Amino acid sequence: MNMKININGINYEVIDAKEKMTVPDCWVLKNKIGGGHGEAKFYIGNKSDELFDFFDDFTRENFVLKKDLLKYLDEVKEEYKNPEQPYRNKEQLPEFWDQYIQKLNYFEDIITFSIQYQNQITGPRVYINSSDEIYKFIRTISLPNITYLSVLKLKDNNGEIKYYWKLFVDYFNEDIQAKEIKKEEENIVEDTSLTSIEKEVIVKARKGQGEYRRKLLEECPFCPITMVSDDRLLIASHIKPWAKSEKYEKIDQKNGFMFTPTYDFLFDRGFITFTNNKEMLVSPWLSKMTCSKLNLVNNKKYNLLPIDDERIKYLEYHRNNIFKQ
Repeated sequence: MNMKININGINYEVIDAKEKMTVPDCWVLKNKIGGGHGEAKFYIGNKSDELFDFFDDFTRENFVLKKDLLKYLDEVKEEYKNPEQPYRNKEQLPEFWDQYIQKLNYFEDIITFSIQYQNQITGPRVYINSSDEIYKFIRTISLPNITYLSVLKLKDNNGEIKYYWKLFVDYFNEDIQAKEIKKEEENIVEDTSLTSIEKEVIVKARKGQGEYRRKLLEECPFCPITMVSDDRLLIASHIKPWAKSEKYEKIDQKNGFMFTPTYDFLFDRGFITFTNNKEMLVSPWLSKMTCSKLNLVNNKKYNLLPIDDERIKYLEYHRNNIFKQ
């Protein structure tokens, strides 16, 4: 069954996804770490039949969504306001963030642009470029090393094919900046309404340890996807992320599932989620090849997934805020 996606009221068939293309320091404009003035060409992969099957026509329409750019800026706000990486313009980053938010107000909801294949460049690497304003804006707001671009190849009801580009954040294999996690842990330690034991329980719950893990194992003694029951191989995964949860939500076993590591990672990063009636939803931002290798099937039902009224509220948060759609 083909995957569908609705964008601003228009239904598209998802043909495939071009997954994670890391934004390098050499490509960004203002937020550079190293030397150089920035290269406008962007590396999209090595020459292969697979790449040119995806980008079969570089003259097709490309677009980004304003809401996605706003979401990206929201996700990197802490890095702009309290930078961890050694940016050259580190002192100006907080001001830059405010400027970019204001500038985004002048863009349309759907922002189209064109790309050009840099076929004059020899060698195995494939680059694209663009002279459009939004392309330069993306280069301007992107933070190197922790940002990547992905693309969906879509077909509308008229058979027209378009490319949908989106910025994502990956804080070196964490979903949020390390400083944010540290700040939240410090807030708990300094909370005078909690006993030392309560503080320990809450902090341990972030890594799926302690009392949180024990209670969750009682409810979910196996991974409902793989059916693995060896608790050495099970991870206590939060549905609503620990750092985004209220104190009671951080240690609420209803705010969790037991998964084997691969599915824990997929769920934690929003590449899969679940409906209230136990069907898996697979993110369109995973390629067909990846889904095939991982045996991910959209709308497949997992009857042993422990979903009840209390978990539904957490799942709704996950679908609306974590799931990559």
